[in-house]
Amino acid sequence: MRIIVQKFGGTSVANEEVRKLVVRKVEKVREQGYSPVVVVSAMGRKGENYATDTLIGLARSANKNIAARELDHIMYCGEMISAVIMASTLQASGMDAVMLTGGQAGIITDDQFNRARILKIDPKRISSLVKAGKIPVVCGFQGVTADGEFTTLGRGGSDTTAAALGAALMAEMIEIYTDVDGIMTADPRMVTNAQILDCISYGEVCQLAHQGAKVIHPRAVEIAMQKNIPLMVKSTFSDEPGTLITNISEGDHGGTIVTDRIATGVTCLNNIAQLRIDVYPEESCTASFEVFKLMADNHISVDLINVHPGQIMFTVSGEVVERAAAELQRHGYQAAVTYDCAKVSVVGGGMREVPGVMANFVEALAVKHIPILQTVDSHTSISALVKKEDVQAAVTALHEKFGLAG
Repeated sequence: MRIIVQKFGGTSVANEEVRKLVVRKVEKVREQGYSPVVVVSAMGRKGENYATDTLIGLARSANKNIAARELDHIMYCGEMISAVIMASTLQASGMDAVMLTGGQAGIITDDQFNRARILKIDPKRISSLVKAGKIPVVCGFQGVTADGEFTTLGRGGSDTTAAALGAALMAEMIEIYTDVDGIMTADPRMVTNAQILDCISYGEVCQLAHQGAKVIHPRAVEIAMQKNIPLMVKSTFSDEPGTLITNISEGDHGGTIVTDRIATGVTCLNNIAQLRIDVYPEESCTASFEVFKLMADNHISVDLINVHPGQIMFTVSGEVVERAAAELQRHGYQAAVTYDCAKVSVVGGGMREVPGVMANFVEALAVKHIPILQTVDSHTSISALVKKEDVQAAVTALHEKFGLAG
């Protein structure tokens, strides 16, 4: 069997007109000799009747502290409605489609409600349907525990479902359909001359996603990378070729490696706060351990970590900064807090061991008189903390400096 997994996001299944476009995408794959396995998200976006956020709001109107288990049950409904409607639409077009929940598709997870991790997939049921010429339409975002409890996979879970099914079924390709024509060099709402990338490596797109880009979830990319299955991000609303995610460039022409380019994209994360704690230099090691253990014990994620003799610096989400500062103070640490920050990042697999990349990064911001509050870097990214009011100018300046406008 030559299988392609096709995942359609909420805007791709939101109404009858758009679902007709999905039918054409499925038909095209069949005409090319592939067996499609369709994965769908809940219909529409927040505010629309069957969107996941709408269902969450409904549940929390009854109890704002609804238990995680019960919340998973109502979140399950969005994808089930979407999958039934999409399967029925395919059936009305003459295709033999079968709707499956995540559990019926063989997706077994741990018992972490609202953020479950996939433990294994039993692909036998889907495989038998495909062999019989049927088109499975699977609810994204969901699974079941070994003892039958409903679970959901957290934000981006439908991407993860598609990638995991692709890996389990040894698919030739995983297609992620959305409302944009592919992965862009920057958010087009911030950078008007942002470009569609023809091709990008697994590692680069993971970095972009972790640093704020929202086109595809990094967990999905990591799963596909394990099996070396190419992903294609493209639009339901056009016939543009989209962005290929793989280890090598489009078509493997001459074996050109994607990561030869220095920079691939610029992205940002907003609503960040910086905490700075001054300690006696001789106590830095002990204090660092105590501070980060406090954050871990209180389930507070930290980023942009810099530890020096006499000072500890890190960032947290603006949503938890008050709780973080209060816990530190309760244990004898006084944190100076800088609110309303953003993290801007340049990502590129080709920046490793290239002299001058950091100089270019700093110069781009300096020319625009944008203060850098903190930096961190890796082999594939450079990030800086800036004030919220500077983020638009910072992203634009970095996009221009690294030649991403085409």
